[in-house]
Parts: sequence; structure tokens; C-alpha cells
Amino acid sequence: MTLEKIPTVTQPIPLEPPRYLGSRRRPPGLSAALRLLVPLVLLAAWWYGTATGLISPEILAGPGAVVAALGELAATGQLGDYLLASAQRAGLGVLTGGGIGLLLGVVAGLSALGEELVDPTMQMKRAVPFLALVPLFISWFGVEETFKVVLIAVAAASPMYAYTYLGVRGVDRKIVEAARGFGLTGVRLAFGVIVPTALPNILMALRICLSVSLTGLIAAEQIGATEGIGYLVTLAQQYYRTDYMVLCVVIYAVLGLLIDLVIRGVERVAMPWRGQVTAR
Repeated sequence: MTLEKIPTVTQPIPLEPPRYLGSRRRPPGLSAALRLLVPLVLLAAWWYGTATGLISPEILAGPGAVVAALGELAATGQLGDYLLASAQRAGLGVLTGGGIGLLLGVVAGLSALGEELVDPTMQMKRAVPFLALVPLFISWFGVEETFKVVLIAVAAASPMYAYTYLGVRGVDRKIVEAARGFGLTGVRLAFGVIVPTALPNILMALRICLSVSLTGLIAAEQIGATEGIGYLVTLAQQYYRTDYMVLCVVIYAVLGLLIDLVIRGVERVAMPWRGQVTAR
């Protein structure tokens, strides 16, 4: 008795298009509207509260009073002078502290000897609030420009070091070995391959450094300064001008937004591929 093989008919499996894993960007107009939605709601609530008397002007000045204070500063020319003085101090401080933090982060991330020599000191430094160093820096540098720049530099060095160190340590070893196979060593390897690969961490560190520098700027300009946004905060507090107090807060908020926009622009130019990495 023989068994005949019965042919089986298989049904073809319907194919489905693969799910799109890239990023689907919203239209620019819709994206801008969503970004402005929450700030506009807060602005409307602020205006309504002050206009109806729910919020006393002695507690929080209204938008009209703040705009009037802005016009007063702009008309006298003090606004431009104060912004320029603050920008110079913050720029020098971030450039100095960020550069030192970047260099130390690369050294500690590249070699075990560098980590042993640098990392313990930097971790101790991170544990000390930079505002606690103000009295010591005043005794060393006085209350002139050097004190202000050094304070901002110290504030900016820690985040730059930490993020650079993590970024360098996170570089794929295969990339380093491939670069060495092409003859790259030493400084060329560090700043030609490793630092560009760790660029996302470095740009995040730069964003944090610039934000922290605003805090250091306020503290520095409240001591021995005759111009600057921090000096304006001190004057507003002395004369109890809530309109100027709120204006300073708004200025710092706008500066923070501009910093974020600049860093985003640098990211798009330096790392255009990152827009296609994350699926959102």
C-alpha cells in the first residue's frame, strides 16, 4: 500500500507596507503656533489678572506697565548699554569656562590617567555651589570685571566638563579603531573624530552653560556693577519697581529663548542627520 502525497495549496500572504519609522514633521506654521500656545495663554492670564484687579500692581505689574518701562529704558539708551555689558561678561565667562571644561572633559574621557588626575577634582568642584565662592572671589579679584567673568566661568565649566566627559566616553570604540587604522592619532584623533562624535552632548552642555551663565550674571552684576541687567534688578529691588522687576524677568526669559534657538540652529547645521533619527 502506497501513500500518495497530496499536494497542498498555500494561500499567498498579503503584504502590507512597512510602518514608517522616520520623523513626520508638522507644517512650520502649526509647529510655531503650538510653541507659542502656552506662552500666549500665560500672557493672557497675566493681562486678565492685572486688568481686572485680581492681582495687585504692587504684587505684579501689568503688561502695560512693563511695556512702558521697556520704552523708558530704550528711550534713555540704557537698555542697549545694559544688554551689551551683560552680553560681554557672559560671553567671556562662557568662552573661558566652557573651553576649560571642554578640554578637561576630553582629557578625562580619552585616557585612564586623565580621568584619575582630573575627574576627582572636578567632581569636588561640582559639589560646591558657585555662589558660595562669591566672598572668596571678591577677596581675590575685587568687585571689578575680573570677578564677574571668573564667577561666570566657574559656573559654566562644570556642565561642560560633565557632558563632554560622558559624550567622549560614549563614543563607539569601533569608530576610534577605524580612525586609528587610517592613521589618526593624538590631537587629530581627538578633535577630528571623537569630539565631533560627542557633539550632541557638547551642544547640550553649551545650552546648559549659557543658561547657568545667566544665574552667575545676576549674582555678579549685583555686586560692584554700574550697568547690566543684574544691576537693573538691584535698582528695581531698591526702589520697589515691580514693573522693572518683571521686565528683567522677561528679558532673561527672552535671552533664554534666543539661546535655545541659536543652539537648535547650530544642531541643524552641524548634525543634519539627527532630524531623521528619532521617530516622533
